Amino acid sequence: MRGALRVSAVVSCVSLLAAAAVAAPKAKPDAVAEAAAHPERLPVLEAQLGIAPQAAPPVRRNHPAKVVVKLEVKEVTAELADLVQYTFWTFGGSVPGPMIRVRRGDLVELHLMNDPNNAMPHNIDLHAVTGPGGGAASTFTAPGHQTQFTFQALHEGVYVYHCAVAPVGMHIANGMYGLIAVEPESGWPAVDREYYVMQGEFYTRGDFHEPGLQPFDMRRAIHEDPAYVVFNGRDGALVGDRALPAKVGETVRLFFGNGGPNLVSSFHVIGEIFDVVRVEGGRTENRDVQTTAVPAGGSAVLEFRVEVPGTFVLVDHSIFRAFNKGALAMLKVEGPADKTIYSGQEVNEVYLGEKSEAAVKAVEAATGTTDTLQGRVDRGKAVFQGICSTCHQLEGQGLASVFPPLARSDFLMADKERSIGIVLQGLHGPVTVNGQSYNNVMPPFANLSDREVADLLTFVRNSFGNRGEPVDVGEVARVRASLGGKP
Repeated sequence: MRGALRVSAVVSCVSLLAAAAVAAPKAKPDAVAEAAAHPERLPVLEAQLGIAPQAAPPVRRNHPAKVVVKLEVKEVTAELADLVQYTFWTFGGSVPGPMIRVRRGDLVELHLMNDPNNAMPHNIDLHAVTGPGGGAASTFTAPGHQTQFTFQALHEGVYVYHCAVAPVGMHIANGMYGLIAVEPESGWPAVDREYYVMQGEFYTRGDFHEPGLQPFDMRRAIHEDPAYVVFNGRDGALVGDRALPAKVGETVRLFFGNGGPNLVSSFHVIGEIFDVVRVEGGRTENRDVQTTAVPAGGSAVLEFRVEVPGTFVLVDHSIFRAFNKGALAMLKVEGPADKTIYSGQEVNEVYLGEKSEAAVKAVEAATGTTDTLQGRVDRGKAVFQGICSTCHQLEGQGLASVFPPLARSDFLMADKERSIGIVLQGLHGPVTVNGQSYNNVMPPFANLSDREVADLLTFVRNSFGNRGEPVDVGEVARVRASLGGKP
């Protein structure tokens, strides 16, 4: 009897499972299997590529396809910085190369053409490829030739591609890298703006901003000492009129890659927090991130909403690379301010601690140092250390290529009234100091009293190797009046 019951129970379970299988909806086929089952039935599409800083457009397909990608290798001489030329090796004539965007499961037919005017053979290694060399083994292409191979995009994510002809590092360092994005079947959430930014290093014989056509320096590359660390292949590629635009309330997605070939990027947007970071370009999401590490040959997808207007600076937070080697870009956001999120400057006043005016007067009364030259120099030094030394440095040496020196400054000492005006109303635009060009911004310090300005400039004009007449209060008052200001 027990055996009969057991058999009956088993039959009942099998019947229930069979009924459930009939009733259950048919599962949607996996995109990879769907494409592999009948590749001949796939629609054939020409890839829509993105030229940095514009990202390739979203796929917006609910089915796999055969996507044809054509990349032409060009060796071109162009500007690496103002007055600096470099011979770039490129995919498509730009650094980075065009952004490719496909859907998981797609078959990608890649054509690589090497311009007949080029001097070197090239190939392509796509980190999205499962196969020998990521495609490099199939695409060794001499000048005046083209090659082709096909691969299936098996994994979603954002991947670097680069040239892998020996010496590999030299080909990458000359600009041969880009991104290929493989969207999930459902796509990524829609955003208002998408941008494509890649960091890369350039190893030139000359130092940063040394003018002329600069050759590649292999020794410098081996020692991992780049003269330039830049975004999108040029110092200043994304600043000023070339800054990335956005509007308050918009969501921004950055496809960020690091071509390398050597350095890890500490990518950060000054004044913003990443709402979402797709770590290493994969599916893992991190949230509320300040700075994300992107290795050489790696990527990240960064999403954030801009809440307030202003200029937001994109940097490699290995910060000397940003301000001394070029790893700096700008996102300019327009729209209404929200004072509850960010008030803007509420107070701008001098704080000198023990060197405050009241304290200085007390010292003067005790020591008798009033308007002697040394007394004025001492007072001016306190003002300098409080507001000027961060940019111009304690010894007045400035910061190379960023803030001009005050030490032995021909520009400063040439015109006393001009120097007073600069302190009162600030300075922006190009200047030449001791034969070196600078183009930065100095804010105005009209909040300083006439006496503080006079003492400050008296100190500077009689320090750091400078020798000049002191500046008196009356001179400052006259310049201030000519500028329409109040003493």
